[in-house]
Order: sequence, then C-alpha cells, then structure tokens
Amino acid sequence: MAFAPMGPEASFFEAVDQHRASLLAALRRDGGEPAGAGTRLASRFEDSVGLQMVSHCTTKKIKSDSLKSVKNFALILKILSMIYKLVQSNTYATKRDIYYTDSQLFGNQTVVDNIVNDISCMLKVPRRCLHILSTSKGLIAGNLRYMEEDGTKVSCSCATAVPVSSNIQGIRNLITDAKFLLIIEKDATFQRLLDDNFCNKISPCIMVTGKGVPDLNTRLLVKKLWDTFHIPIFILVDADPHGIEIMCIYKYGSVSMSFEAHNLTVPAIRWLGLLPSDIKRLNIPKDTLIPLTKRDQMKLDSILKRPYVTFQPFWRKEMEIMADSKMKAEIQALTSLSSDYLSRVYLPNKLKFGGWI
Repeated sequence: MAFAPMGPEASFFEAVDQHRASLLAALRRDGGEPAGAGTRLASRFEDSVGLQMVSHCTTKKIKSDSLKSVKNFALILKILSMIYKLVQSNTYATKRDIYYTDSQLFGNQTVVDNIVNDISCMLKVPRRCLHILSTSKGLIAGNLRYMEEDGTKVSCSCATAVPVSSNIQGIRNLITDAKFLLIIEKDATFQRLLDDNFCNKISPCIMVTGKGVPDLNTRLLVKKLWDTFHIPIFILVDADPHGIEIMCIYKYGSVSMSFEAHNLTVPAIRWLGLLPSDIKRLNIPKDTLIPLTKRDQMKLDSILKRPYVTFQPFWRKEMEIMADSKMKAEIQALTSLSSDYLSRVYLPNKLKFGGWI
C-alpha cells in the first residue's frame, strides 16, 4: 500500500450512510433482521450509454443468517473495514494488496475481485471511491502528454509504449494533436504497428491496447480520452467472436460492470477491422482462415441476440457473413498478403476511405 492523492472520500461515507439508512428502514418495516443485502443489479441497454444498471431490481443476495453464506458475509465485512481505513487515511491499495493481507482466508484472488465489485455495486459508487486500484495491463503510445496525480510528467511517443496508469482519475493536463484514437485488441499487433512506425506514417494518432479483454484502467483511459478530446475512436480486432466480444466491452460495456457504465463505455467507437467481409474482399488465402469451433458459434449466437445489435445492422450483416462461412481470421492473416500490409495498405486505406462501421 502506498500513499495516494486526495480522493472522493465523501462519496464513500455518504453511500455507507445511505445504505445503512435503507437497512434500518427495512428492519423497522419488517420487524426483524433482514435476510440479506442486495449486491448485484440487473442491467438494461441504452444506446447512448451501453449496458447499465437497473435500479431497484435485485438479482443477488448475500445472506447473514445462512451457514452456507456466513463466510462470504464475513469476508464482505472484513473488506469493508479495510476500505473504511483506506478512505479515512487517504491511502490506496490494489486488489492484490488486499488479497495478500490474508491469502489463506480469502483462498484466491477471484474472491476478493468479486467482493470488491459487489461492494461497489451495493453502495452504487465507482471503485475508485473505495480507494481500491486495479493493476493495469494495458499500453498506450502515440501523440499524447499528460501529468500523473503525483506530478510525474508522461510523454508518450510512437517508438515505445507506456503502461496505462493505475490511477486514471488522477491524470490531468492531457495534451494531444492526435486526429484519432486506435484501440488494438492484441499486444502483438500493437507492437508490430509500433515497429512499423505507424503513428508517424499517417496523421498523428494515439494507440491503446488492453492486451485482449481490457482491464478496468484501460477502459477508463479510453473513456477519459473520449471525454477530453472527442476525437474519432476506431477499434481493430480479430474477425472472430472473441474479438467482437472485446469490441462490445469497450463500446457498450459488460453486465458485470453495468453499475459503472457511465464511466466506462464509449458508444462512439467504430469497428475498423478486421471485418469478416474483408476476408473475401481482399482475397485472403483460405489456408490462413480458421474454422469456427462449437464454442465460437455459441458465442456468435449469443452476441447476435444482444439488444445493441438491433442498433447495429451492419454489425449483424458482418456476423452473419462469419456464421455462413463458418470461418474466422486473425489480424495476422493480413501478413499473407505482405509482411507490412496492415500498416502500409490496410489501415491507411480504411482510414482514408471510411472503411468502418
């Protein structure tokens, strides 16, 4: 645990007071001890926000009067007490820090992760108000300068990547001449574009990768860049159900984090590639394609049934192309056309002629 800058302590204490008041009201109304406290809420879709929490619709309860859940209830109280001390002392900790305070008691990291999410949802406050930070795995490069909360100046470049900050709320004085932001699914593709000096070959830009499924800080960074600069944001993912799922998380969010949708989602994101229709249009060799697995097909069917697909007819068309062909392709398949096809031809043409949906 390390000293951290001033945070929104009031939000946490106000949320605790409000939740305590609601529990007392329930006690007075029901005349006895409440069976439990709701911690996970249902979600609904709104095109301008994404998947967000529905108020007053409890779908999960943690009971205090059940032998099966008594340990989980106790762990929630333990972590709440740790959060209280963090907020009072104005210090921050990572979820990993919390786990290692008593690894035998918690059992595994996932237990801590789930409880922190439940507390954040129960109190209806962002995780940063709990003074709990996530470890970042994402990277950023390109035309961007900013200052960390502790005064450290960060200057991104097109030559090397900078780790995404673990305290996105604290960064300030952001400056850029970038004309667009490019989100890249895979670290390998991100590094290849750095090696090809992509940022300097085209208009000034910012590149971000979450190295697969994005962590919370990478999503917060993308949201902050959008709110600050309102420059076009494009995403480059594999032409497979997993890549589409990752794009959906950046754009519309996820059910598990729907209570923070307003801080995480960027519905303005556009799908730049790799599109399933590009496979045929570019005559990508068939021996570079991969058959969809049963799990892929189930994932694709699931995405097609989601409410936001109704608002994205071109997405549906692309996914139907994938479903009909029963084939998928990774971004690396473009190297079969030429080793630098992605940075020299594919991306410049897409950006120049509006090849996104």
